[in-house]
Amino acid sequence: MNPVLALARPDILELQAYQHATWDPSLERMHANEMPWRAQGDNSTAGLNRYPEPQPRALVERMATLYGVPAANVLVGRGSDEAIDLLVRAFCRAGEDCVAITPPTFGFYKVAARIQGAGVIEAPLSSDGFALDVPAVLEAGRRARIVFLCSPNNPTGNLLDEGGVLQLCRELATQALVCVDEAYLEFTDRPSLALRLAEFPNLVVLRTLSKAYALAGARLGTLIASADIVGLLRRIIPPYAIPSSTVEQVLALTEAPQRAMAAARIRTLIEERTRAAARLGGINCVAKVHPSDANFLLVEFRDAGRALEAGKAAGLLVRDFSRAPGLANCLRISIGTPAQNERLLAALERL
Repeated sequence: MNPVLALARPDILELQAYQHATWDPSLERMHANEMPWRAQGDNSTAGLNRYPEPQPRALVERMATLYGVPAANVLVGRGSDEAIDLLVRAFCRAGEDCVAITPPTFGFYKVAARIQGAGVIEAPLSSDGFALDVPAVLEAGRRARIVFLCSPNNPTGNLLDEGGVLQLCRELATQALVCVDEAYLEFTDRPSLALRLAEFPNLVVLRTLSKAYALAGARLGTLIASADIVGLLRRIIPPYAIPSSTVEQVLALTEAPQRAMAAARIRTLIEERTRAAARLGGINCVAKVHPSDANFLLVEFRDAGRALEAGKAAGLLVRDFSRAPGLANCLRISIGTPAQNERLLAALERL
């Protein structure tokens, strides 16, 4: 058994999971209190009158293939958000345990901890380049059950130092999970840390179809971890979590031709990211364009409010982070189509 399970809540370790109706597709179903007829207009393959498979085998295997890991190390859920929530609920006792985060970073780590009643320890990224402060994170991790890292980081866009992340995994091996959120990894040339899973039993990796695969509305996220951690989380994930329609659409839209199209679009987006960064750097109202390995740019303006309104006037919405600690006057700009990018750049140049 993975020794890191000793960090899990004792009551979750002892929990008898909900017993869903036995899944046997070779038999006709008269055991799950379902309506035997389809709804009028239901053209799905499985039939929406039937409950979906709890962890759909075909979907798990597809995500395992997509991310290059064994199926036993995969848990699928409703976006990475559900995986984050499951981890906090499984490993943090309300009023007793903590998570560690590295602000400025993705806000849901903190929200999930607060919902569970867990504490939050902050080890901020450096003010110079948003680098990982490994000693500070180590100190925080020794008082936490989970260390959440986002790489490339949201909203700053930078990759975290891989050596530093692996050092955290190594030194916190028996003290904390290290959860690395790789939502934007497809926009980089770095391999996934999921390939190092066998070396680090406390490592958890999050992946998503929301960004690179244009499936944000499908709400399909993947947690990659040791089989023991996956098994523990399967005890507490709601039954039938992934809708049948999502399963069918994701399987269809991650076939080889769709993956090739996604790769081509990623290349175009990276080219647009480079073009937009260079153009923004020459605009008078821009104070700094932060380097990015994601599908967005963090841009510091001389007056973020005016830049935000200029975007709105052009019919475009960007994200205001100017009130976040360390991000004064910063807006996060998602890279759009070439035409959208041009409209925004022209509007900012008019400032």
